[in-house]
Amino acid sequence: MKARQVLFFILGVFLMLGAAWAVFPAEGVRVGGKRLRFASYAGRVRDAKEKKVDVDSVLSALDGRFAMMGDTLDFYRQFFYENPDRIYLPDDDYTFFDPVFRAFERARRDGKTVRVAHYGDSQIELDRISSNLREALQTRFGGRGTGMFPALTNTPMASVSRSSSGGFVSYTMFGDSTTRRAGHRRYGPLAQVTGFSGTGTVSLRAQKLKSTQEHVRSFQSVSLLYGRASDDFTVTVQSDTLKPAPVTRAKDGVTWVTWTFRRPVEKATLKLAGSAEIYGVSTDGLAGVTVDNIPMRGSTGHILTRIDSTLMKASFELDGTRLVILQFGGNFVPAAGSTKAISGYMDKVREQIAYYRAVAPAAKILFIGPSDMASSTEDGRIVSYRRLPELVDSLKAVSLASGVAYWDLYRMMGGQNSMAQWVRHSPAYAGPDYVHFTTAGAKVVGETLARSFLTYYDFYDLRKTLPSAAVQQRMGR
Repeated sequence: MKARQVLFFILGVFLMLGAAWAVFPAEGVRVGGKRLRFASYAGRVRDAKEKKVDVDSVLSALDGRFAMMGDTLDFYRQFFYENPDRIYLPDDDYTFFDPVFRAFERARRDGKTVRVAHYGDSQIELDRISSNLREALQTRFGGRGTGMFPALTNTPMASVSRSSSGGFVSYTMFGDSTTRRAGHRRYGPLAQVTGFSGTGTVSLRAQKLKSTQEHVRSFQSVSLLYGRASDDFTVTVQSDTLKPAPVTRAKDGVTWVTWTFRRPVEKATLKLAGSAEIYGVSTDGLAGVTVDNIPMRGSTGHILTRIDSTLMKASFELDGTRLVILQFGGNFVPAAGSTKAISGYMDKVREQIAYYRAVAPAAKILFIGPSDMASSTEDGRIVSYRRLPELVDSLKAVSLASGVAYWDLYRMMGGQNSMAQWVRHSPAYAGPDYVHFTTAGAKVVGETLARSFLTYYDFYDLRKTLPSAAVQQRMGR
């Protein structure tokens, strides 16, 4: 075949492909029960018009919105009332978190530990997001250690390794059909309970991985939360040769016992005998803030009211919980097919919020809605779930009307179709399921949450030096 003929053949093929590209239906054609698709001109035009999110530009703009310039009170007024990265507060009350900040400061001053309980779905597994918030709070207010975790669980933690042996049986109120359920509602603040009988040990070691946060690489106290113990129930704690004496407090059948070491340690072993229900083990410092990471894979967050309220209230009072974070909604997104379905879910969210306000009256509550989430369309595009913005706005409205704060993770990421770009970012900020953050992405989210929260503390600290009337006048309240 001559060169001219080859050229004409190639040009002819391109011409036919171009014609097919121009006229082929975007939805494809059905042949023999199958749908055939071909890249179409209409599809390319549609894709070009589709919103694209530049993640680096989003994060750069975010950094700029946290930069304080000019008049200090003007910055805070703009941040609290206009900044999309702010934590939304009921009635725009910038004093909402003041009781939490006072508790944090007293803990550091008086040698006590104040807790933040971070509940969420699989988005926070492996201590993601929680660890970054913990590190920021402990850097500012003092504290060390990983917070509370179950005595026995199959879910690993990035901050502490655990091994248990002896008469332990784990019961969890969330999970699939293979999960062992208890025959009661006494699950405790971790939504899990470990039944114990006979003898056993729990060995703890702080992780020394490169990615491990600084303040969790050692701890100076170990605590145990338990109930329904037998008369002969005993627990001892040892780290190397250190054998501290326990300090015990109890309320409404729940006991919180703490062992304090003279110096920070990296490992410890609990030896138990007798029988009891173990609700949690905690590694902490001597004073400051700790953050409990409580992931509930697959949960929409609507089952927490099933936990015995008397047990929960006593636990939160004994362990010093002053901030509860509820991060849910992601697992409901695929089911959010209508306004009616979203409304039904809002009813359940209201119940959870009311429950936590009742069992943790000394704590403030922050609700974090779902991130952007995406799925594949019939023509292969990756786009956000259609009703996700409606769900996010509904969660914010219900939270604020219920007297709790709200952080809009969806819009912090960049809003519609941002998840696809977080996946494509280098390094990847989210995984190929277009749902879960990678470690790098979770770090961005956790650090942004901490920055937003601590901005309110900075203003709280500033207000101590200013006349309250002047602040109220400048802030428009």
